[in-house]
Amino acid sequence: MAVSNMVPTVPVLFFFFFFFYTLLLISGAASSSSLSHNVKVQEQDKDPFVGFNIGTDVTNLLSPTQLVKFLQTQKVNHVRLYDADPELLKALAKTKIRVIISVPNNQLLAIGSSNSTAASWIGRNVVAYYPETLITAISVGDEVLTTVPSSAPLLLPAIESLYNALVASNLHTQIKVSTPHAASIMLDTFPPSQAYFNQTWHSIMLPLLQFLSKTGSPLMMNLYPYYVYMQNKGVVPLDNCLFEPLTPTKEMVDPNTLLHYTNVLDAMVDSAYVSMKNLNVTDVVVLVTESGWPSRGDSKEPYATIDNADTYNSNLIKHIFDRSGTPLHPEMTPSVYIYELFNEDLRSPPISEASWGLFYGNSTPVYLLHVSGSGTFLANDTTNQTYCIAMDGVDAKTLQAALDWSCGPGRANCSEIQPGESCYQPNNVKGHASFAFNSYYQKEGRASGSCDFKGVAMITTTDPSHGSCIFPGSKKVGNRTQTVVNSTQVAAGEATSRSLSSGFYVSIMILVTSSMLLPFW
Repeated sequence: MAVSNMVPTVPVLFFFFFFFYTLLLISGAASSSSLSHNVKVQEQDKDPFVGFNIGTDVTNLLSPTQLVKFLQTQKVNHVRLYDADPELLKALAKTKIRVIISVPNNQLLAIGSSNSTAASWIGRNVVAYYPETLITAISVGDEVLTTVPSSAPLLLPAIESLYNALVASNLHTQIKVSTPHAASIMLDTFPPSQAYFNQTWHSIMLPLLQFLSKTGSPLMMNLYPYYVYMQNKGVVPLDNCLFEPLTPTKEMVDPNTLLHYTNVLDAMVDSAYVSMKNLNVTDVVVLVTESGWPSRGDSKEPYATIDNADTYNSNLIKHIFDRSGTPLHPEMTPSVYIYELFNEDLRSPPISEASWGLFYGNSTPVYLLHVSGSGTFLANDTTNQTYCIAMDGVDAKTLQAALDWSCGPGRANCSEIQPGESCYQPNNVKGHASFAFNSYYQKEGRASGSCDFKGVAMITTTDPSHGSCIFPGSKKVGNRTQTVVNSTQVAAGEATSRSLSSGFYVSIMILVTSSMLLPFW
């Protein structure tokens, strides 16, 4: 994911209409119905889905076998890789997990300049694994036009060479070829009806779209409402970016179509459809290859918080599974790959670049994501088996300050870490802090943001109880008391579910990062 050139600036004029247009909606069906009839979609992708990007700049990343087992446990059936890692492709064999593999930007020159190199790449990275490994698409480069424009002339030749190699292997109908773009290739995206592709890239975009149309491949777009908000604070309401319920006066209204937009992502997707239509292409579907929200940032990114990340990703998943489409194309709900599955802690600053994941590299959650109406997706609810402990490598002074707050203003039950009590040993600040942090975390119902303490705590699925020391939330039996601790705790997710109504919404846990503001900070 590029940190710059992600999103064009949204004109202020568009948002002026928030407060001056009525709820009048027009169907737009006449202009949109042709898309649903003409779009060429692979059989397996007819239903909208949510997948995950898997980056590898991660300390202690799961082994390929462990990673695949983790994906299966969480019922994740679509992933996108930023390369074509042979060990992971082997591990994905004979699973139902569908995978997009990628050609890194630094390989474009070789593949775009040589048909034989492209054929060799397909043989080595596709034919060697398909169909045991369900490769569904190849993403060629990443945001090439905006991040490495010098390679732009090679983009379409590389795509066509790879496609021709697929044809030679008789795999061109099963595996699509496309390239992900940053949102900034579009201009005047608000209102969506006025959007168009930057004419600088006209000579590349038009033949690319014609190729996508001919081959039934999607237009891959990396769309980040987070960056829209950061570049337009004070103009774009935060709730519009987070899929939060809006009053009619806060809905975004396109003055040309009178279509109402309740969230920024839908507006960005429709901007892509309008941009394609301006080039007379109406039968290519948009695939959102990246979207997400960081859970932690530096002082310049105050909205990169666990709470906002939880809200965005939870609501995004629900929005896709609602299958409500977009205002311009209600019959077409885009599939989305969330950026990203794991925190890439090895990435360069800013802090947010390392904080987009739902999980740490060892598969423990960064935060608890609550998903409703998602069927079996992310259905491994392990909320009753999560604990909050002190991170390794934190200095004693910082831990002591967090420990003091937990046992003081935080009102954690710290009686068991007093001298002579069952959890006094080991007598060090890390051991005592872990018990206090977990006590607070369990007391708060494992709520999102309740395990952070200025970034010195983390969620784990490993029970930290030891000997006669039984941590709150554990189902173990203490040697001294022979009683089950917290046997009457709140049912998983009851205290933290962000239900939008009193109906039956299922709270489901997955894994993500830290930085929610609590009274301690």
